[in-house]
This record gives sequence, structure tokens and C-alpha cells, in this order.
Amino acid sequence: MTTRAVVFGYHDVGVRCLETLLSGGVDVPLVVTVRDDPTETQWFASVAATAAEYGIETVTPADPNTPDMQQRLAALQPDFIFSFYYRSLLGAPLLRTARLGALNMHGSLLPKYRGRAPVNWAILHDERETGATLHYMVDRADAGDIVDQQAVPILRNDDARAVFGKVTVAAEIILARSLPGLIAGTAPRHAQPVEPGQYFGRRRPEDGRIDWTWSAQQIHNLVRAVAPPFPGAYATVGEQRWFIHKTRVVPQTTEPSAQARLVSVDGQCYVECCDGSVLHLIKVASQDGPLILRGLAAALAKHPRSLS
Repeated sequence: MTTRAVVFGYHDVGVRCLETLLSGGVDVPLVVTVRDDPTETQWFASVAATAAEYGIETVTPADPNTPDMQQRLAALQPDFIFSFYYRSLLGAPLLRTARLGALNMHGSLLPKYRGRAPVNWAILHDERETGATLHYMVDRADAGDIVDQQAVPILRNDDARAVFGKVTVAAEIILARSLPGLIAGTAPRHAQPVEPGQYFGRRRPEDGRIDWTWSAQQIHNLVRAVAPPFPGAYATVGEQRWFIHKTRVVPQTTEPSAQARLVSVDGQCYVECCDGSVLHLIKVASQDGPLILRGLAAALAKHPRSLS
């Protein structure tokens, strides 16, 4: 008997996990996805386009938790509901339409980093690993029993896009190895300890503001957590707004001071942070476009600039 699943999905994780289900012989009669936001950079793959390639019906409701959607899913009689990077919480009436269970793929090693933007938050907090978790859905976000997890490393200069790529592969691996057990009813199911302080909310563009009193590592973590295609880290330098897209923390240190300074060393631009740590600026832009850092370094060699 063929296993049937309704998929709620978006983004790269949605595409790869949908492909994994289809490759595993699962019948997917309906895909529920999200309308693309015209204000958002579309750097990721399209679940709607992938579903269309397979001839799968696709809908994009503004709210999935309506009586009409519940009736539609109940009529399909799915064995499973899967949520793969879908952007809305699915309510209990929807979840109950799945005969064998409703599961979500979350982009962290739960119970850490429940909620929104888990990859970005993990980098911001200087984590050395993250991953993906397949878990059952309950009324509370990212709090259900865990089926499987896969860790991936976060290298010290990885940005969010690089880490998200690793998490996408981890999600595919988890689903491929868990699917036979889910279908057979033999997959493990472990209660999840919900730890306080591990729920994180949506990040906004204004959360990318750099505070020049921070250490080089703190600034570097913010830069790579929100680097393009995300909105980016920014700061005021003189009368300009700079968008700082790539940095490196260097091993050299300097004397701590009350103010950070923008300086030049060997034709390169560095920030001497208040605690004495040093940050190398590699890619920076202003409202007018990319900054030529070698030219800026030449000017800074004569006149270092205080940052506040």
C-alpha cells in the first residue's frame, strides 16, 4: 500500500525534502507553500516550481489553519503531514488529519534554537555546530518528540548561507534514513526536553546594526550571521552608512581603548576594537556601492578614524 503525505514546504529544505519523499515512493497529492515576497531576495529554490515539475497540485493560502483547509486534508486522508521550512505554525485540527503523524524538519539541534532563524542565531552566538532535527509537531512550536538529528560543523568564518547549505543536506540525510521506519511504524521517538531560554524570534533588518563597543568576535559573528543574501550588518562611519559584508578576526591585538579605531596596516583596513581585539574588513559597501578598501587604507595610513 502506498504511503500518502501532504507537504507544507518552502525554501531549499522544502525542495530537497519533497524530492526525498518522492524518491522514497511516497505519494504527495498536495503541496502547501508560501507566496514569494517581492521585497525578499529569492536566492533559494522554489517548492512550487519543484511540485509543478512532478504535476503535484500546489496551493498558497494566506492562513493554512482554516476549516476549508482542514476539510481538504481530511478528504485526502494522508498518512503523514510534513512541514519543511514552512513559515506558519500548523494548528492541532490540521495535525490530526494525518493518520500516522505530523512531523517538522527544524534547522537546529533541538532543543537548542527553537523558533525562527535558527541558523542565523546559532552563528550570532558563536556556536561551533548546528544541524537539523526531525520531530513530531504539537501545539507548541518545535517542542514535539524527536525522531532523528544530524549535526553539521560551523566553521569560524562560515556565513549563514554556507551553514544553511549544510543544514539542508543534513535535513535530506535525516529524512532519507528515517522514512522507512516512519512508514513501518518502527522509527524512534524521544521526548524532547524543552530548555528555558532556547526560543528565538524572527530577526529584522534593524537587528544588523553594529555596536563599535563590541569585541572583534562579536562584530564578526553578526556580520556572518546576516551577510547577503540576508539584509547585512551595518554601521555609521562618519556621515556614511556602511554595510559590512565580510570580515576576519585576526590574532594580533592592540591596547584596549575607550573608542574603536579604523586603521590601515599594509594597505588593508582593520578595526581596533575597544577590548584590544582586531577585525579585518574584507568587503564593505556604502549607499553608493562597494568601497575600494585599498584606497581607503591609503587615507587611513595618515589619518586613522575613531568609531562610535
